[in-house]
Amino acid sequence: MCVFTKKFEIGTNTQLVAGIKDNIDVAGFVTEAGSKAFSHNTSATKHADVVATMLASGVKLVGKLNMHELAYGMTGVNSYLGTPVNYLYPEYIPGGSSSGCAVAVAEMTVDFSIGTDTGGSIRVPAACCGVFGFKPTFGRVSRKGVVPAESTLDCVGPLAFSAEDLIKGMQCIDPTFAPISIDRPIKLARLDVAPDSLINQLVDKALNQSFIELRTTTLAGLNDAFDAALKLMNFEMWQTFGHLLNTGKLGSDIESRLLAASQINPNIASEAEVVRAHFSQQVDDALKGVDALVLPTLPSFPLKRVDGLEGKNDLNISFLTRPFNLSGHPAITIPLKNELGKPVGMQLVGAKGNDELICEIAKKLSCSNNINTECVEKNDV
Repeated sequence: MCVFTKKFEIGTNTQLVAGIKDNIDVAGFVTEAGSKAFSHNTSATKHADVVATMLASGVKLVGKLNMHELAYGMTGVNSYLGTPVNYLYPEYIPGGSSSGCAVAVAEMTVDFSIGTDTGGSIRVPAACCGVFGFKPTFGRVSRKGVVPAESTLDCVGPLAFSAEDLIKGMQCIDPTFAPISIDRPIKLARLDVAPDSLINQLVDKALNQSFIELRTTTLAGLNDAFDAALKLMNFEMWQTFGHLLNTGKLGSDIESRLLAASQINPNIASEAEVVRAHFSQQVDDALKGVDALVLPTLPSFPLKRVDGLEGKNDLNISFLTRPFNLSGHPAITIPLKNELGKPVGMQLVGAKGNDELICEIAKKLSCSNNINTECVEKNDV
């Protein structure tokens, strides 16, 4: 199924088992980042910070996980290493770029996995595969030892089959993460966006809970933030990987994206900072008086697997995730059960530094909706 790129066992804890995306250094193994271009690199000499922290917490690491090449794609299709099969929704793409991370937790091979998210690369595959995925506040989890080494958008975070395991995963990679409990009504602001109507209906149904106080809000800069974040990511990827163009070692989709990225005006970096400041303030303002913003994770249903394998792409799949990479706010996706047989996710966005709060809200919502959880519902507040 092409889920693991390398299997091993590091650590002795049998209670918590984890996998790591293959753009994160594990000492003694080559960090391939899903690419033939890196296959003959020397092995990493030390663990990435997040790996060292995780192992110190007592987790058993059992392998490196497949990904969209160079973490530069949303479908999870990888012509070099193969494309993982979406375990719960095999007709659909696994999503990218943390494809193997999402599939591994969906099939319960690991308790949690650690991926990276530059424009939705944790939340999109988590939503595609019917699991939980969390992008922490930008900078909260160290990126030292992660490829690419420099990014103004990328975050390291966990994916898990349940909210409880996701929270455990955060505790293992961030010693400052202290789970909280909420014994009061939860105030949410429903973001007014226009995804597929069926997706909107499922999100609204999940929010119809006695412990939720709901209001609506808008983010006028959402489109601008998406555009700026996409251009900035492409520019930064060109700066990092442009030298690999025309080497014959990249997949055709990566070749074409890098070629297009080479034409981006370097002024995009400063222009994106202006958009970042404005949009971040908009998000902060929308969060005043509420615990979190809530919206769908994906604006539409994912591509079918056959279409992804034929080379079709859908960058718009990240339209509702990517803006919050630019702003730096923490965001989590919650899988929503439905009778459509299609993957649907609901996303919570919290204030910077309030990672524990949105994880706890996700846990409460998963309890009330009986989503991938063993918790006992205690939401009568």
